[in-house]
Amino acid sequence: MCGIFAYCSYLQERDRKYITDVLTQGLSRLEYRGYDSAGIGIDGDEGEPFMLFKEVGKVAQLRKLISESKVDMTRSFVTQTSMAHTRWATHGQPSRGNCHPHRSDNKNEFIVVHNGIITNYKELKLVLEKRGYHFETETDTEAVAVLCKYVWDSQPTKRLTFTTLIKAVIKELEGSFAFLFKSVHFPSEIVLARRGSPLLIGVKTDKKLKVDFVDVEIAPDSDKLDLLNRETASMLSVPAASNSNIRRTQSRAFLSDDGMPQPIEFFIASDASAVVEHTKRVLYLEDDDIAHIADGELHIHRLRKDDGMSSVRAIETLEIELAEIMKGQFDHFMQKEIYEQPESVVNTMRGRVNFDTRTINLGGLKSYLNVIRRCRRICFIACGTSYHSCVATRAIFEELTEVPINVELASDFLDRRCPIFRDDVCVFVSQSGETADTILSMRYCLERGALCLGVVNTVGSTISRESHCGVHINAGPEIGVASTKAYTSQYIALIMMAVQFSDDRLSKQERRRSIIDGLHDLPSQISRVLKQDKALQQLARDTLAKEKSLLIMGRGYQFATCLEGALKIKEVAYCHCEGILAGELKHGPLALIDEHLPVILIMTQDSLYPKVQSALQQVKARKGQPIVICNDDDDGFSADDRLIRVPKTVDCLQGLVNIIPLQLLSYHLAVMNGVDVDFPRNLAKSVTTE
Repeated sequence: MCGIFAYCSYLQERDRKYITDVLTQGLSRLEYRGYDSAGIGIDGDEGEPFMLFKEVGKVAQLRKLISESKVDMTRSFVTQTSMAHTRWATHGQPSRGNCHPHRSDNKNEFIVVHNGIITNYKELKLVLEKRGYHFETETDTEAVAVLCKYVWDSQPTKRLTFTTLIKAVIKELEGSFAFLFKSVHFPSEIVLARRGSPLLIGVKTDKKLKVDFVDVEIAPDSDKLDLLNRETASMLSVPAASNSNIRRTQSRAFLSDDGMPQPIEFFIASDASAVVEHTKRVLYLEDDDIAHIADGELHIHRLRKDDGMSSVRAIETLEIELAEIMKGQFDHFMQKEIYEQPESVVNTMRGRVNFDTRTINLGGLKSYLNVIRRCRRICFIACGTSYHSCVATRAIFEELTEVPINVELASDFLDRRCPIFRDDVCVFVSQSGETADTILSMRYCLERGALCLGVVNTVGSTISRESHCGVHINAGPEIGVASTKAYTSQYIALIMMAVQFSDDRLSKQERRRSIIDGLHDLPSQISRVLKQDKALQQLARDTLAKEKSLLIMGRGYQFATCLEGALKIKEVAYCHCEGILAGELKHGPLALIDEHLPVILIMTQDSLYPKVQSALQQVKARKGQPIVICNDDDDGFSADDRLIRVPKTVDCLQGLVNIIPLQLLSYHLAVMNGVDVDFPRNLAKSVTTE
């Protein structure tokens, strides 16, 4: 949920102004991950090894604090390590004290930034307080910083390496995390660790790296600290230092031709969007990786040996461009991403749909198609908007595959310990590929032998790496917290999966062809809806801007559109909005209908049109004045009816067209209500905690 960024330079002279600018710019790229408060930790002056700047609010407030400080910004460093963090509060309210980086003591002996949640921090804190250590904040992260000092203090006669010390600390922690550690005992060094939260390292050099991977140095297994059950600190058992055959001078990726050290910069982040302006060469850490940066070299260690993990980490090339994460001519990222949908849906289909032969080929699933077609059922597991994309495509999966379909909210799926069998296929949908509940659900299914498919937008994410196979939706970076283009791209990716899964069924051939023809027309139809933006803005201003509650109703394929549209209005406009199934109107919601309650009714033409028409009459009979989303050619309305007209397409694709006006309405309502559209309160983009 939070954003982590760090900058390490070796044999590159950088002044403090440049360093703080890099850090704050990196945080601004990650601000969608957390924006309650922000802070940085940089190398200090004599007598003050580290300087911390922390401020409540957006990164802009942190920039102001730094600019107003009396610190000498002209001082240069040939080698330095610095870290930064933008927070989404989980433990303790937003305040300077609770803001990261956190320190172990008032001498800043160890400082830490953290993304995730430490579930056993109360137990650790209790033990450490009993042993005389003091705490300044309400956070779980501070317990980790103090634990670092405790381990260091407990070994006065041993010369611990930084990685050995951090391994000892990590083995005591429960929960999910991504960490960065700095210490006065290891100047110009930084250690990273991840378990369950994303972390990547960008590498920038003048010369080409010798190889495009980094070796993993695996230390022998060692006993756990067992901190909570020891009576005295002297009984502490610390892991031995690594005896890896790869020595520091043999780190192949960073060797120069003449054997001399070369200038190098490292950029560490929770998300590739923060490093793309500096470098496109990145390395993704795996769970239980511990990375150590020192003397211009990167070394990666594992907590345990023989855990089945690869012995190298590839240095990959990012595909995204800087322009993709800039707002350009738009006022907000959400607005930009709504308008990108004609292009993003094409990118999702590009290279996969042959409109001439009316066939679909998803390369990531090709090797598993026979297994999928023999499955007993398909389970879709997701959260939020991703869940709605699964609901939207459930009916077409059932129709084309004739296989039972379950659609599950990931948190509820885990709470129920839903029975999963080896002949099930489980599909995990997540924009970021890092959604905590969805990842835990996937691991639960992997343990039970099910085939696991990932549908994600982020290359290199946890779900894309740990699932058996899957589909990248290729929607491009989505910065706005409220998902828009990722929803439509997920929707299309799932439709394409349904068509490909059923392409061995001759009886469904005409249906598949009609869907592919519909996909061909979709970008132009979305563009036509976007041209109504001014009219929708006027509708929002005249009819909905001052309302406190709203109902959205639909039926069949459009139920998911109701759910997603209501979620968007709740997320960004802070207006209570409920998406309901029109067939359930008589079973309770009809009691809410009167002349004051705004109602949006989705009434595009399909086989259920007469039933939705009946719901419209019921609303009107109670003096309701609904806004109706209908097709361009539907002439069954009077001049008094308030209509939003959209192009007609295949029934299973109609939701892709119908959601666009609801996205635009939610955006305009948010702007009219003075909401910071890209950063709605209490929410963050990548939900990496349960």
